[in-house]
Amino acid sequence: MSLFLVKGAGVAGLAVALELLRRGEDVDIVDYQDTIGQGASHFAGGMLAPYCEREAAEEIVLTLGLDAADWWDRAVPGAVIRNGTLVVAQPRDLADLVRFASRTSGHIWLDREGITTLEPSLAGRFDKALFFEGEAHLDPRRALTGLAKAIRNLGGLFHLGWGPVPKKNYTAVLDCTGPAAIPHIPGLRGVRGEMLYLESDEVALSRPVRMLHPRHPIYVVPRDDHRFMVGATMIETEDDGPISARSLMELLNAAYALHPAFGEARVVETGVGIRPAFDDNVPRVVETDGGLAIAGMHRHGFLLAPAMAKKAAGRLSNAYVPEKELIP
Repeated sequence: MSLFLVKGAGVAGLAVALELLRRGEDVDIVDYQDTIGQGASHFAGGMLAPYCEREAAEEIVLTLGLDAADWWDRAVPGAVIRNGTLVVAQPRDLADLVRFASRTSGHIWLDREGITTLEPSLAGRFDKALFFEGEAHLDPRRALTGLAKAIRNLGGLFHLGWGPVPKKNYTAVLDCTGPAAIPHIPGLRGVRGEMLYLESDEVALSRPVRMLHPRHPIYVVPRDDHRFMVGATMIETEDDGPISARSLMELLNAAYALHPAFGEARVVETGVGIRPAFDDNVPRVVETDGGLAIAGMHRHGFLLAPAMAKKAAGRLSNAYVPEKELIP
């Protein structure tokens, strides 16, 4: 049995900690935050959408992401909602919808009636849509809380806050510190993502809805308590300051275009996260002086963390565990 130190209690760090524990290893997890799942993971959309992401990503993102929903189901039973993804566009932007379809797979075309059947709140608002039935989503904050619980149940130890790193004889260190690793891993850059939460009891959605637009595409992900996470921005910067007025207006205008009732919604939260990325926007497991790093998760944190975690754990652990035996 080996002892590993995981730096970072975001989605990548928690995922690899769980994979190592499942293989019978000992794991300590440290983070300068006093609670788990902060940073970009806290502001994520939680969409497990490999087919949709293929529209603007490499084929490997689709390949690695296909098993993500199953992994999350095993890790945090009940967290995954398998209602698919709906992609819509205003009639004037139909060309964008056609282009999206040409770059993806796993979808069917819907007309107005089909859209209304899936999402009655959107009745009469769109002529055409794409439905990706095989996709899913989850609430990132609840999923990370469940992941931390599973880690503790398997013996993982958390050291949170500003305290010193435990002085132990670690077999290897896994750097899962997200943007903090940018200065230390060649090729990483920061990509700023901004989001907001709206609260409205006049809109009901059963699945993530992506609305295409030439300048301001958005996604809206339903949460409990009549809340909706709205996001989309990708800004090339490492500035993690508060959301800008421009981004706030663009997100609100786009949400209003999806459904006018969002114009009366309450803005209950805004947030910003810096998502490290390589030039090709594909995450990697890279060697470091002390062990390995899971880096460059970009906008694919919850989708690709399972695959990256299994890859890193497999390189560090001598204990091979068949997939069917990885169920907690």
